[in-house]
Amino acid sequence: MLPVQILSDSAQEERDETARLSTFVGAIAIGDLVKSTLGPKGMDKILLSGDAERQNVEVTNDGATILKSVGVDNPAAKVLVDISMTQDAEVGDGTTSVAVFAAELLREAERMVAMKIHPQVIIGGYRKALLMAQEALRKHAKASTGLVLTAFGSNI
Repeated sequence: MLPVQILSDSAQEERDETARLSTFVGAIAIGDLVKSTLGPKGMDKILLSGDAERQNVEVTNDGATILKSVGVDNPAAKVLVDISMTQDAEVGDGTTSVAVFAAELLREAERMVAMKIHPQVIIGGYRKALLMAQEALRKHAKASTGLVLTAFGSNI
């Protein structure tokens, strides 16, 4: 049986620390790209698409729109874009926040890896933090009865 070539001739291979760093950098760049659109003083981004003769210009501060328009080839960056798209499909909002939050978790993970903390230890810590956050939310949750009536009864 003959070997099958899966990758293109121009494909590059990265190993060990170089691969890990490029993964971190790509994902963090996605978070940084949309971070400035957050909040009441969030800034708009100008998106250009099309060729030189017929350019389409769009001004937006919507994280989902920005991330949909960015071509991404970094696997970790693609995961962040997918997280944002899933957030948009499931909830309809929070696309920028989820991308920025995930990027910041990766930024901290990169810092800990540089301190020679094993990635499995970092993942274990993040899992413990998740459980603690869920418990804190359950502990402080309040019933939301009557909330819908209030929202529908207000002047919009």
